[in-house]
Amino acid sequence: MRKVKEGETTNNLFGFLTTDPNAEVGAVHPKAMPVILTTPEEIEAWLTAPTAEALKLQRPLPHGALKIVTRGVRKDEA
Repeated sequence: MRKVKEGETTNNLFGFLTTDPNAEVGAVHPKAMPVILTTPEEIEAWLTAPTAEALKLQRPLPHGALKIVTRGVRKDEA
């Protein structure tokens, strides 16, 4: 529950953890990229490992792990 001037509301909220960008993301957004877990073992460690161990997963993907699939000016159909 969240209390705002309209009263209590129920909101669906989420967050994500970021880290330094790898080469591909850094070319588009030089400040940060989301942490991406790529294996079932990483997901399990994130959910169950002690904090110090889980936080080792807060790292960029290796350079070359992502593929840019489009470039150009974004055109939204508004």
